[in-house]
Amino acid sequence: MEKIVGLINAPFTPFLENGEINLDIIPDYVAMLERNGLKGVFINGSSGEGYLLTEEERMKLAEAWVAAAPKDFKVIVHVGSTVVNSSRRLAEHAQKIGAWGIGAMASPFPKVNRVEELVKYCEEIAIGAPNLPFYYYHIPAFNGAFLSMYDFLQAVDGRIPNFAGIKYTFESLYEYNRCRRYKDGKFDMLHGQDETILPCLAMGGAIGGIGGTTNYNGRCLTAIQEAWQAGDLDKARQLQEFAQDVIDVICHFRGNIVGGKRIMKLIGLDLGRNRTPFQNLTDEEEVRLKSELEAIDFFSKCNK
Repeated sequence: MEKIVGLINAPFTPFLENGEINLDIIPDYVAMLERNGLKGVFINGSSGEGYLLTEEERMKLAEAWVAAAPKDFKVIVHVGSTVVNSSRRLAEHAQKIGAWGIGAMASPFPKVNRVEELVKYCEEIAIGAPNLPFYYYHIPAFNGAFLSMYDFLQAVDGRIPNFAGIKYTFESLYEYNRCRRYKDGKFDMLHGQDETILPCLAMGGAIGGIGGTTNYNGRCLTAIQEAWQAGDLDKARQLQEFAQDVIDVICHFRGNIVGGKRIMKLIGLDLGRNRTPFQNLTDEEEVRLKSELEAIDFFSKCNK
């Protein structure tokens, strides 16, 4: 099964002023991401407020992203939900419209407590799109599924024919690398934390990843990979430090989903507000956000 090389972006869901999804802006969104070195998108996930979208909205967004994607630009559709039958329908739809792949995080309710529960959940979803690679999205901070991913790989190996790998959004670089080394790299381990791309490159396996701050800082993050491949460790370190500076800023403004989405407006692609229960930035907070970004010279380095 093909392994992803380069960085995939986890886009925000664009909304209109009335709160409805904004499909018209997606072609411009795709063009900006491709222009700044991103190799595809992982839509309707955490950055995209996927659990706050209706099934119909998620399907319309998937159709719009697939329609706008240029050749070789991968569209992976997050189909996870609290209702497995709904997830399977979303998977079937993704395959029907020509998406490149699908993925799912563990449902936040009920909490998954055992590896076997997680494997069964993934199995029932993946069967909906048997011809597409399926990725498990490991983000335990969102759903409390603090399970061993190495044990998960052992349990899922050979059971789900289209299982491709893991989008690994967790702090344990040891476990990440252990999973990467499983059976000589059998599965695709997509690095999911923008603040630690360089350490995973140094460990030898982060050929692909899915990021959130890539929405507005993709030029920097893709340049980390390029500098590493060119053997310029000093430049790679400088770029990683800048990426961490940007993350420090968004942490002052409720993180990537809220603060990061507002940055898109500041760089010229207004994607609207976040849905309830997210607390949107006030106008005063937006001014402070812009000021903090200016202080690190963000606007000369960000996505264009």
